[in-house]
Amino acid sequence: MTHAIIFDCDGVLVDSEVLALEVELSALAGIGLPYERAAFQARFMGMDNDSFFAALDADSHARRGVPLPSGFRARCHARYRELIETRLAEVPGALQTVAACPTPKAVASSSETAMLEIKLRKTGLWDHFAPHVYSAGHVARAKPAPDLFLHAAQGLGVAPAACLVLEDSANGVTGARAAGMTVWGFLGGGHMNEDAGARLLAAGASRLVSGWQEAGRLLGTALAVS
Repeated sequence: MTHAIIFDCDGVLVDSEVLALEVELSALAGIGLPYERAAFQARFMGMDNDSFFAALDADSHARRGVPLPSGFRARCHARYRELIETRLAEVPGALQTVAACPTPKAVASSSETAMLEIKLRKTGLWDHFAPHVYSAGHVARAKPAPDLFLHAAQGLGVAPAACLVLEDSANGVTGARAAGMTVWGFLGGGHMNEDAGARLLAAGASRLVSGWQEAGRLLGTALAVS
């Protein structure tokens, strides 16, 4: 029985993952730390920034024998912010579907709080969720831990088992499942590749959703049954 819906932000509501990948893979290749794109997505997508850059620093030590260059994180963030300002858009159909959804809903994102608000406001989504917009900064442990999803459910006043989550990353699916929630794997973001669906199902997603047109139809059915 679904009483609330919890949405990831990046790659589900807003098409920002493709921008982050562009910035990060280019910057890492530029310092002699290249990654294969699909493997990079599978490993890192859905992680909070502190965990992500700590993992990159460990890789730099292991593969290059030195830490990440001084200021590397700040430079990546500055370039990403430029792309958010100039190129960010909703994942097609997100705003229309969210606006038509009457059930209690929240955002649970690994993005930093300030950047999360910027993304949602820029795409017209903020007012459809506030004040139920939750970031990694609200909890001690970010995805793939269940803390953020449990925090969102508590904020909504809904039992975790009555929450449906839309996620595009294995880390996010893992966290939502650990919270006792039903999860649909969302494939509509511009960054998704042919291996994404299998990863999401392996992490525990109960079904895959191709994009917002299908998601809207399925959500309407799920809510009607509830």
